[in-house]
Amino acid sequence: MYKAVRKRMLGLVCRVRGARSDAGMVTSEYAMGIVAAVAFAVVLYKVVTSGQVSNELQAIVKQALDARM
Repeated sequence: MYKAVRKRMLGLVCRVRGARSDAGMVTSEYAMGIVAAVAFAVVLYKVVTSGQVSNELQAIVKQALDARM
């Protein structure tokens, strides 16, 4: 019985160790995620502040504020 319990415990411990190695992102993955998020934010900022999009957004807001119920 001792050998069976020991074998079962080793199996559980090995699974936990294997799961721990892939449990989360490493620092380089966080860095790449941050770089991608910043790049997306810059592109979005440039699009929103461009002349045509800015005018369209202002027109939408003005129309919404002028709406009467």
